[in-house]
Amino acid sequence: MYNGDLASSISSLNPVFLEAIGSVKLMNRVETKYIFPIGKLADLINLLDGRYKVLEINNLRILPYLTTYMDTPDYLFYNQHVRGELERHKIRYRKYESSGETYLEIKKKTNKGRTVKWRIENYHGSDSFDNTAISFLEGHISIDLRLVKPVLINRFTRTTLICLESKERITMDFNISFSESENKRDVQMPFLAIVELKKEGYSQCAYFPYLMKQLNIRPTSFSKYCTGSAILHESLKKNMIKPNILLLNKIENEYTKSPGN
Repeated sequence: MYNGDLASSISSLNPVFLEAIGSVKLMNRVETKYIFPIGKLADLINLLDGRYKVLEINNLRILPYLTTYMDTPDYLFYNQHVRGELERHKIRYRKYESSGETYLEIKKKTNKGRTVKWRIENYHGSDSFDNTAISFLEGHISIDLRLVKPVLINRFTRTTLICLESKERITMDFNISFSESENKRDVQMPFLAIVELKKEGYSQCAYFPYLMKQLNIRPTSFSKYCTGSAILHESLKKNMIKPNILLLNKIENEYTKSPGN
């Protein structure tokens, strides 16, 4: 769980509301990710100096999410990532638990390093896709959809920061857990924060990366889906994931040794 310092830091930010952020949807974007101990998250927020506002929905600034990742029996999408393919896909259902809305999403990483996302509102109630989902997926990806099934569940809470002037979105995820789709195994990561800077291009304001350098936090290539899958499934190839797993172990060791944990 997040501590009182983090909640207090989030509550001190000025709010921005959904109707005001239409220009910052960033469905075609450049992403930069950072992973670090959750204890540094309040420090980061306190450095923001009024440049970013916090997204507030129904008086909530810390929102729970549930993501169900889909893949084939031979883990096609996972292996696209760990083989380092420049073009790769993910298919997932994302549920906004505060509102109950669920979206079917496709994320594509392009060979130019951009992330493109498409989504429709669609309820995930079984192992197979309904006709609406099939029509949507077939418009963006060529694969036998009968093979695609739920393989990983990821839960987390998220706070989102917005800078309207530079069209930046920063997501801060914590209270992170991974479980198999059958809920047979579960891994909790209360020690971890995942922060992602999303923007239209590479040449924009470098203010946020400057803040991360002040905290001695470096960008890290990180996939929730691939990391969670590698931790839960011994049989998967994970050479490309090992550096992130070692970093997670280091962060967890620091967390367990901290006073109060």
